[in-house]
Amino acid sequence: MAIRLSRLLWGAGFLAVLALCGAPDLAVRAAQSEADARKTEAELQAVKSEIERVTRQVTEEQVERDRLSRELRTAEISVGKAREGLDGVRRGRAERASKRAALASERRAREADLGQNRSGLAGQLRAAYLIGREEPLKLLLNQKDPERAGRMFVYYSYFGRARAEQIHGIENDVQAIASLDEQVLAEDAKLAELEKQQRADLLELEQAREKRSGVLASLTAESNSHAQSLERLKSQQGGLEKLLRELRRAIEKFPIDNNDAFAHLRGKLAWPVGGKLVARFGEPRAGGVKWDGVLVATERGAPVRAVYGGRVIYADWLPGLGLLTIVDHGEGYMSLYGHNERLYKAAGERVSAGDTLGSAGDSGGSNRPELYFEIRKGGKAVDPRPWFRAGEP
Repeated sequence: MAIRLSRLLWGAGFLAVLALCGAPDLAVRAAQSEADARKTEAELQAVKSEIERVTRQVTEEQVERDRLSRELRTAEISVGKAREGLDGVRRGRAERASKRAALASERRAREADLGQNRSGLAGQLRAAYLIGREEPLKLLLNQKDPERAGRMFVYYSYFGRARAEQIHGIENDVQAIASLDEQVLAEDAKLAELEKQQRADLLELEQAREKRSGVLASLTAESNSHAQSLERLKSQQGGLEKLLRELRRAIEKFPIDNNDAFAHLRGKLAWPVGGKLVARFGEPRAGGVKWDGVLVATERGAPVRAVYGGRVIYADWLPGLGLLTIVDHGEGYMSLYGHNERLYKAAGERVSAGDTLGSAGDSGGSNRPELYFEIRKGGKAVDPRPWFRAGEP
């Protein structure tokens, strides 16, 4: 027994020594992990700063060069903000309406409880009336049957407690109904305020749309000349190429590691949006300019999803493509998503395959909701269709 105890003590001491020896190692690993986290955060901030610098530089150059593009950008961003505000108000109204319905339902349940409690109290009072007010005194004076008298006093106590509970329940129900009435009135007031805000947001949206329509009409009138139209198209294409060059140069300092996975996904990707393919890679646009991607006609507000994981390196308005998101997939691969109505991801954010990047729209001067999509390898546009599982979206 003594030998076994000494072995146990020795083993415990040995484990304690191991723990003490391992403690510094654990502390070192924790410190290293914290240092890595700080480094990652610092790199992320550096990436965001560099991307923002490139975005400001290239976007401002492109927009300032063309007065109508500048006006279109202002109008379309106003439309997007107005629509976002309107959607928020509509969601708020739906939530408030649901809450009011729940309060009204709870009030009806309380009224039903009140009715039951009142009915129960009425029954108790009828029973007390039938027994008579003097009956307990008679039982007390009549000692011929003490057991019967004891049982009757117990019954009377039950009646008394039941009446007290019924009265207490009625009081609670009345107070609860009064409180619910106040809450319903408050929700009605909030709903009225939201309806007023919705009307204001609708008016703002219509005004923004009218302003955009006016700018588009000016663009159409100015582009009646084939030469002017071609000049604007080439300028927009040149702006995109410059943006991509600057972005590639900026993110070379902060590469992402996707294990070259994107290169092996040819023929396996899902389309970023559903709809009808209306322009294909390599088809002529005007004056020898060709499509560097595909154009998909779709429904306004349709979710635009990332075809693969990566890092958002651009999320802003660009002439010709409107609200544009560019995702860096690593190893020189990028995907571009243009003509969005709204953007949900900011530059620097990591995304996974299938994440919603934005909602489809007609920004950039389109005359219908559509998505422009490109895949780039090393800055060069490649035909995206062979990368998808299905031949059509």
